[in-house]
Amino acid sequence: MTATVFVLNGPNLNLLGRREPEIYGSDTLDAIAAAMTSHGETLGLQLEIRQSNHEGHLIDWLHEADRDQARAVILNAGGFTHSSVALRDAVAAIVTPVIEVHLSNPAARESFRHKNLMAGVVRGSISGFGALGYILALDAAASL
Repeated sequence: MTATVFVLNGPNLNLLGRREPEIYGSDTLDAIAAAMTSHGETLGLQLEIRQSNHEGHLIDWLHEADRDQARAVILNAGGFTHSSVALRDAVAAIVTPVIEVHLSNPAARESFRHKNLMAGVVRGSISGFGALGYILALDAAASL
């Protein structure tokens, strides 16, 4: 049986490739998804890749990943990282391990991005490596 990994992307990540490429890079979310899907196949993983600008969708998908006994969730919560107690609580409430990904390094950016509500409840974090961070997170998920 092939293990499933949910890849959940939060607000504004649908704009990758054109949104502040000097910070987030020039890869689109579709390009990242294609690279992840290809790499996932080599690892024997099936991916559920989703994006929403709505907090409730991300929470529902975390619950779904847990209910479906996914191997892991790779989560780029975007701006919700710094503001969403509800999303943080959803991560804490599930058994499925969550690996946090950020394209940029929030600690090297504006001070309001230094507060990470997910840090204490995720299995681990990868930040600052651009699109490569998603591949690194996929390798981590495969090793769980």
